[in-house]
Amino acid sequence: MLSKKKIMYALSEMGNLFPDAHGELNARNPFELLIAVILSAQTTDVTVNKVTPMLFAAYPTPSALAKADMEDVIEKIKAIGLYRNKAKNIITASQILVDEFNGKVPSSHSELIKLPGVGRKTANVVLGDAFGIPGIAVDTHVERIAKRLKIVKKDAKVLEVEQTLMKNIPKNLWVQAHHTMIFFGRYHCTAKKPKCVKCPLLKMCEFKQKGSPIA
Repeated sequence: MLSKKKIMYALSEMGNLFPDAHGELNARNPFELLIAVILSAQTTDVTVNKVTPMLFAAYPTPSALAKADMEDVIEKIKAIGLYRNKAKNIITASQILVDEFNGKVPSSHSELIKLPGVGRKTANVVLGDAFGIPGIAVDTHVERIAKRLKIVKKDAKVLEVEQTLMKNIPKNLWVQAHHTMIFFGRYHCTAKKPKCVKCPLLKMCEFKQKGSPIA
């Protein structure tokens, strides 16, 4: 597995390719970000950004969404995958925000993961992008990159990927590192057709050495 020095080198090279890496879900406040991230599970950010304007126009606050008719919410988000379950989750999450958190999105990991549709990844995204609280959200892109570059073993679990990255990357860089790795995985080192010919990290890549995807 890579040393801390090599991990930071790899991250630096990714940053050179994508110096403006950032969260691509459109949100004006922590509530909108929370809902958008819940909706983004197994769905592209582009698709989520197409449905959230109509959703937030109708339900701009937790109290409004908490009282929403589920069929109306489904109608507004049906372009995304798993829309029925997600509609239930965002309505229930909004009800919990109103009943337990005075209509505000909590800024602690332990409280966020109690909300339906919110796991470690979602909580870390909300904490980092809405509140500036350091965390590394391991999505499919981050996991793929970590395994291809041998930062972790090929059979490493998501939590192990997260812990390894946090151990080797300075805490003040966690949020940006997460975005950088996502951009690198989303636009360069893609699952099926990575841009190996133009990759500055090709020599340390497991994908290239084995000749088959690890994703």
